[in-house]
Amino acid sequence: MSNPLGMSRDHVQPGERSAAAAGAPLSSAEAPFLELLARGASADAYEQPVLLARAEGRPTEQIVALEQAKLLALRVRSELEGRRRREAELSALFETAHDLAGLRDLDSVLQAIVQRARSLLGTDIAYLSLNDPARGDTYMRVTEGSVAARFQQLRLGMGEGLGGLVAQTARPYVTDDYFKDDRFQHTLAIDAGVRDEGLVAILGVPLMLGHHVIGVLFAADRRARVFEREQIALLGSFAALAAAAIDTANLLTETRSALADLERANEIIQDRSGVIERASDVHDRLAELVLRGGGVHDVAAAVSEVLDGTVEFTDAAVAPAGALEASRAEGHAVRHADDWIAAVAAGGELLGALVLRGHPGLDPVDQRTLERAAMVTSLLLLARRSAAEAEQRVRGELLDDLLDARDRDPRLLRERASRLDADLDATHVVLAARLDATAADADQEAAARRRLWSAASHLAATRHGLAAARDGGTVLLLPLEASDTAAALARRTARHLGTAVHEAVTVGASAPVEHLAAHPDAVAAAYEEGRRCLDALRLLGRSGDGAAAQDFGFLGLLLAGDRDIAGFVGRTIGQVVAYDERRGTDLLRTLDAYFACGMSPARTKDELHVHVNTVAQRLERVGHLLGDDWQSPARALEIQLALRLHRLSAPAQR
Repeated sequence: MSNPLGMSRDHVQPGERSAAAAGAPLSSAEAPFLELLARGASADAYEQPVLLARAEGRPTEQIVALEQAKLLALRVRSELEGRRRREAELSALFETAHDLAGLRDLDSVLQAIVQRARSLLGTDIAYLSLNDPARGDTYMRVTEGSVAARFQQLRLGMGEGLGGLVAQTARPYVTDDYFKDDRFQHTLAIDAGVRDEGLVAILGVPLMLGHHVIGVLFAADRRARVFEREQIALLGSFAALAAAAIDTANLLTETRSALADLERANEIIQDRSGVIERASDVHDRLAELVLRGGGVHDVAAAVSEVLDGTVEFTDAAVAPAGALEASRAEGHAVRHADDWIAAVAAGGELLGALVLRGHPGLDPVDQRTLERAAMVTSLLLLARRSAAEAEQRVRGELLDDLLDARDRDPRLLRERASRLDADLDATHVVLAARLDATAADADQEAAARRRLWSAASHLAATRHGLAAARDGGTVLLLPLEASDTAAALARRTARHLGTAVHEAVTVGASAPVEHLAAHPDAVAAAYEEGRRCLDALRLLGRSGDGAAAQDFGFLGLLLAGDRDIAGFVGRTIGQVVAYDERRGTDLLRTLDAYFACGMSPARTKDELHVHVNTVAQRLERVGHLLGDDWQSPARALEIQLALRLHRLSAPAQR
């Protein structure tokens, strides 16, 4: 169940959840922030109650309570803003579907589709052309954002220009620079019109009725631009709406024509009117359901009520392959045994299917309702996927800026991180992750890297961190708990990502870094340290594992970006140094002499001018402090290096 502020359980801290569950009244700390939320104040205004409390010298516990209430209110504010943005995008999509359901004026509906396509894709211009079977070409029907009269009156022969090629092949085409693209047949008339309009990047998708192309829907920019796959799919969905609008308008025309020719014209008109009203009611219900935040399974439940049957949404891998492919190819629901299958697709990508169970007989009205429900479902899935991928891109862009140190304003960095529920003032670890295996096929390797980036982005979002694709792998910036270590975090991350992508993932970690907003250069340095640890793991045959510089003993000095000599000395002989300082003993000098004399107690006693028993007693004490294996070759090497580094650094310390 959602709470009154519209937040999920994941956004409520344990203490806050228990207070809410107990029905406790609002505290004095919560009241000012609820007022700020109610009047839609800016983010800066949320600092005022805390600053005022500090200025008034209120008790520490009250200030702490205000800080906690502020953070919760800011998360609520961020959540509400995100939902408003998503509602605006869904509203544009489903208002178009609503216009189609209540179709009265074809020109108005087509104009609305072109306007909303231009708005959602953020292009300079959008336009729609229709095929003319009599002349064998295609002509401009609706434009939005156009300023050139010659462009608005263009006619394209089949196969001419980008639009003519789309109309001829029934496939979407895109170019980031039209005049430099030799895939299209350039003509003087078309090039002159495009040049008058100043267009550079153009995307065109076909308007399909069954297997037939009836026109083309375009989105274009007056500058070079690369259209993403999701944008191509979204424009394809708008093209499907436009084709449906034209189809519905043709049905109305046929109905009105029959009225003048047949005695049963009145019955036909009433029947068609009933079809449209029923479709309008279904689309109104679906649009309202989705705008309230419903999911694909809620859409299936609503259609189940309308069709008086059981409608389920299934993944493409589960649905019957033959029926699903036939539905996508024909653009209609198809019968499979006693079921009906309607493909949920966008831009040629199969997203799943709506399946009407145990309903062998289906009239055309109900069939069209099932098909339109599948179309609405595809729009919903695309919108939600776009929202999720947009958040992943924003997290990656912030981490890229930190790695490249382009944005050095600490306040702006903190604000950007706060909107992503990340705290740049906390202690973090930078982790470099890379897949162990390299696929033989370039496409397979690219797909594996995308899976790694997706899994890393999800992990970063759940851990209030950041993730970005970089250098053929993925880099993560994750907060470090007080009781945790960089090495342990690296090992957990390697296991988590390996499980998510079903392949071995190697992870190298930096030492903990602090105050990243004030010192963004530290992120790049920490990333280089993490990469060196990752390369060391792979060279040592430990692919699929995770580690930090501290795991490599004295070799960690070569890997660490800041050359933490004091840390290495402290970890290796720190207990001996502390013992000498407390007791005034000479264990360090004894160790120096012992190693200098080839680990011979007899020669050591001569070097120190003491009795051999004294040497033995001191070495026994060293063993208690450093462990029984301190004379093993590996440990002895590290201890000798630490002794020399300690000796070299001693004058500087004094």
